[in-house]
Amino acid sequence: MNSSQQLVKVLVVEDDEDDFLLISTYFSNIRVWTFEIKWVQRYADALDELYANNYTICFCDYSLGAKNGIDLIKAVKTKKILTPLILLTGKGNYNIDIEATKAGAFDYLIKAELDADKLERTVRYSLERLHSLQIIQENERRYRNIFEKSKDIVFISKPDTTITNINYAVTDILDFSIADCQGRPLTAFLKDPGGMDYFFNAVHTHGEIENYEADFITAGGEIKTCLISASVEVDSEEDTYLQGIIHDITDLKKAEKSSLHAEKLAASGRFILTLAHEVRNPLNNIKLAVENLLDTIDNEETHFFLDIIQRNGQRINDLITELLQSSRPADISLNDVSLHSLLRNVVATVQDKLLLRNITLQFHFDQQDAVLKADAAKLEMAILNILVNAIEAVEDTTGLIEISTSVQNNRAILMISDNGYGISAENKDKLFEPYFTSKRNGIGLGLATTFNILQSHNAKIDVKSQLNAGTLFTVHFAL
Repeated sequence: MNSSQQLVKVLVVEDDEDDFLLISTYFSNIRVWTFEIKWVQRYADALDELYANNYTICFCDYSLGAKNGIDLIKAVKTKKILTPLILLTGKGNYNIDIEATKAGAFDYLIKAELDADKLERTVRYSLERLHSLQIIQENERRYRNIFEKSKDIVFISKPDTTITNINYAVTDILDFSIADCQGRPLTAFLKDPGGMDYFFNAVHTHGEIENYEADFITAGGEIKTCLISASVEVDSEEDTYLQGIIHDITDLKKAEKSSLHAEKLAASGRFILTLAHEVRNPLNNIKLAVENLLDTIDNEETHFFLDIIQRNGQRINDLITELLQSSRPADISLNDVSLHSLLRNVVATVQDKLLLRNITLQFHFDQQDAVLKADAAKLEMAILNILVNAIEAVEDTTGLIEISTSVQNNRAILMISDNGYGISAENKDKLFEPYFTSKRNGIGLGLATTFNILQSHNAKIDVKSQLNAGTLFTVHFAL
């Protein structure tokens, strides 16, 4: 055997020994490859050999008793075996040729016309085609692996976005199974399906679209902000389809929003410091002047008006102090604090109000208490502001407030929900901004102070709300 020649392992399935010997003679006259030939006569033996061994090529007679060569080809294909199968027949038959090709035969040969040259051509053609198929299979495996393991949602759909294939990331991001998605349009999972007009126009006009932002609704009703990139493709039958990627940017949007909010607070803090300085200087002068006048004037009516000036001056001073406290990063002293004990202290503060208004408060505490590094007094104030907002949002008698905790993945999660009147989407975006309030007598500093305190504790807060259905505040603490 020449070491430079490729070894070709051949299985010949032939019930006639004379035909096998003739085929073997043809192989011996081919010098391009070195052949290792195995002969079997029965259909069952052929299947066993093909299933158990890695043959380079297989030549199979059409007539094999109760079964035939086409049956063998079909059986091998169901096992996804790539071994090229060439069908041999005693005489030409157009219908068998067509059937063999449809079944997956690499070639169709008539024994009476067979010679060494024709056999050599068939082997060469089959090996080249096999090599191409192996490359295609490897590429399919590679891209299938990318498709299935991508952290982004990868989808294939009809031009109207009816999904025909989608990867497992849809379960991680939207909580839907693949079966839930197939056969349904992409618009069925959107918060605002009507907003896809721009998407369709861009795809149909330019053949593609990049980073189209849309809000998806998960199986649990949560909103996920995603970017969709898609392009129009054409398959082998000249039919068009869409392929695309959906990238979840919910956390990124939250981070951007938090960063923008922090910038607003910082700018607001600088303004308040300037305002406090400019107002307190003349206010101190007014205060000193009033005190001097009160000491020197005996007129009762004048004293009455001076008292009004003094009280309102003090009120302005207190308001400035409150503004300064809401805008500055909270100055905290960290100690080990039990989350459950802290929550009980907060609830004790509002217990009378709950009883007077007949509001129901329910606890759902995790069996495991979380020990936080926190400034207990400051954190109680922050949580109290959230709880007070919940109390003010619900109706007497029918009001329900729930406080829940859970500990998971080195994080403690606190949830405070109510069945109150809810917050509009427009107001929710402004909720933690200083001076924003929807209350008649509020000045909009409670939740701004809460945000500052939670930031100082490296805690994150999220709000979900629906008008006339209630609000949920979720706070995440790192442990």
